Amino acid sequence: MDTSDLISVVITTYNRCDALLAVLDGLSRQTDRRFEVIVADDGSRDEHRQAILDAAVAQELRVVHVWHPDVGFTASRVRNRGVAAASGQYIVFLDGDCVPEVDFIARHKWLAQPGFFINGSRVLLSPGLTQQVVSGRERVSGRRWHYWFRQRLTGHASKLTGLLRLPDWSGRVQRDFTWKGIRSCNMGVWRTDFERVDGFDESFFGWGHEDADFVLRLHHSGVARKNGFCATEVYHLWHKEAARDHESQNAQTVRAREKSDVVRAALGYSQQRTNDDAVITRLE
Repeated sequence: MDTSDLISVVITTYNRCDALLAVLDGLSRQTDRRFEVIVADDGSRDEHRQAILDAAVAQELRVVHVWHPDVGFTASRVRNRGVAAASGQYIVFLDGDCVPEVDFIARHKWLAQPGFFINGSRVLLSPGLTQQVVSGRERVSGRRWHYWFRQRLTGHASKLTGLLRLPDWSGRVQRDFTWKGIRSCNMGVWRTDFERVDGFDESFFGWGHEDADFVLRLHHSGVARKNGFCATEVYHLWHKEAARDHESQNAQTVRAREKSDVVRAALGYSQQRTNDDAVITRLE
């Protein structure tokens, strides 16, 4: 990808403004500044919405905040809304609890290639280190090797891949569909490919597997997976497990689609939206 091309970073969030502000801080420190930020807010309460909009880092990044009322876990719907507000021809999806390394944008551009989407990599942080980060007492992006060796030795980081940078080589490519390691919390896709499969399927409700369905339909459309390990690193802030009430139903839908050639979402990005309840705030 040409380094002058605009990337749209679409960040999902819900009632966790402290974590999101740490993510925005990481984006404000990028070596490549040619990107825009769209916060796709899945119904956060007013105090969280206002904390985001009032934050200096959100003003600096000129965040576009897309919010809709809370009707449960609707990640597919809010991601589609985020893309609708985006201007870039390449979309990077990022979760609001995943702090990017300082070369995150540059590395996504470096790996971007027609006919592929990028499945990113993450380092899990402990509850203790997470608390330090969200309280503003600790910053994890842009740290030196000895910092991460200490965090790993003391059990505060799950691995050291944030330190490593491997080349863009054939070993990154995974042409067969597999559920393992799908990371919509850190994923890059061309807008044309996103639109070809009609985005995320909003018929998936509750936690689980809407990202696997999206990847499967990309696979059916001829888009291959390229893994971003040791390149597009994010630091995943700890949180309690989400309720998984609809997981088995969503998984059954994906398994049925594995046996088909379904490409487009049943209820996708391009649907007509009557009485649209989304609120879009653009910080200038």
